[in-house]
Amino acid sequence: MRIILLKQRIITALILAPLALAAIFMLPLFGLAVVFALVLVLAAREWARVVSDQGSKRLSFFVVFSLVFGFSLWQLPLDSLAHSIWFSAMLGLAVAAWLSSLYLLSSYPHSATFWHNSSIFKLLVGLVVLLPFFWSLVFLRSVDPNNPAVGGAWVLYVLLLVWAADTGAYFAGKRFGKRKLAKNVSPKKTIEGLLGGFAVAALVTLGAFIFLDIPQGKEWVLVIASGFTVLASVVGDLVESMFKRQAGIKDSGSLLPGHGGLLDRIDSMTAAMPVFAFFFLHWM
Repeated sequence: MRIILLKQRIITALILAPLALAAIFMLPLFGLAVVFALVLVLAAREWARVVSDQGSKRLSFFVVFSLVFGFSLWQLPLDSLAHSIWFSAMLGLAVAAWLSSLYLLSSYPHSATFWHNSSIFKLLVGLVVLLPFFWSLVFLRSVDPNNPAVGGAWVLYVLLLVWAADTGAYFAGKRFGKRKLAKNVSPKKTIEGLLGGFAVAALVTLGAFIFLDIPQGKEWVLVIASGFTVLASVVGDLVESMFKRQAGIKDSGSLLPGHGGLLDRIDSMTAAMPVFAFFFLHWM
């Protein structure tokens, strides 16, 4: 069974990775936004499943999410987000929300008594999890309107950073893991794994100094931003795990063979992308 699951994961990854890279580097900004808007809508559908087992509440969440997302598409300029006060405020709110989630994670399952039966809270969490992720990705891709490859490279950097951290955490945790990171939320995650993730992610950052055009004097910003981005990716993963645990489900969906749901694949990115974009917007 494990071998079959591993084959499914590999095949799915081999199909999706080239498609994602092609979208990031080859599509015009509007085309990229359309593709990832579809991803966002599918992820929102899965989030509705995670936070409620009632069809009416799932539908209500999905309708409200779609309306808010549509409104943001109408209000925010795709190609000039760096000058949008609304985008800046969204990033600030997202960073504050992810910091606040540390309390929910550290006090779980006690914290669930506050939000378990609150549909409004779960709706707000879904909005904060998904919308800043989408707009941060669009922002990074649009940093150089005259050369899409520049923005594509920054998007790819965040992806590689998170993937490296996740891979390093898995192998370091499996080999050296003893001390639990968040035992009530995700018992398999360890502090040793987190440190291993930082070590592997640091190699990606070193590569960035070689391959990316980093403004002079901003190297320290990249290092700090990357460190916080790795931390955020872990928090994003744990937050989804917390809601899934409370809902009593293992995967957010079954859209991706061997991987579970789409939300299961982007949970780390939903926190990492806005945090990196926040540093990039204000200090890079």
